[in-house]
Amino acid sequence: MIIHSEIVEADDASVIGRSLHEPDVFAVLFDRHAPLLHRYAARRLGPAEAEDVVADAFLAAFQHRAEYDRTRTDARPWLYGIASNLIGKRRRAETTLYRAYIRSGVHPAAATAVEDGVNTLAVNRPLARALLALKPADRDVLLLVAWAELNYREVAEALAIPAGTVASRLNRARRQIREALREGE
Repeated sequence: MIIHSEIVEADDASVIGRSLHEPDVFAVLFDRHAPLLHRYAARRLGPAEAEDVVADAFLAAFQHRAEYDRTRTDARPWLYGIASNLIGKRRRAETTLYRAYIRSGVHPAAATAVEDGVNTLAVNRPLARALLALKPADRDVLLLVAWAELNYREVAEALAIPAGTVASRLNRARRQIREALREGE
């Protein structure tokens, strides 16, 4: 099947809607969002786990695309929400990654983070300790804002929580990070 330029230029909701009758069109969504989702997952879990998270996230999205709220033209929050749930099921891998980084000083995803200016978040031992100390729900909110560059409304949508909860979790996470980094000086 040839994917025409009008579908490539269409918003995510239109792509998802059309994919209900033309499943191959869903590949447009993958092409748009998989690289950023992979980068986010690699920072959280390392490159090997990220491949699985992205594959599983898009499989789940494809399987549940009929349930997608097509009034939302941007599918990023939905996709990051799926990925966050999958990462949550791999908390042990995330914890192991942070502990290995704290011991060695080498972050497995460092090569993917160097190019984008968030290097200090991805390869900083004291920050890794501080992130590890956060409650998982607070860490999810913080990293969706910092690494996925979602706004409060998008994070709320991704995690299916109220925007006020996003604000309070983010405030708490930032405060704990600041305190931990001050203690580490």
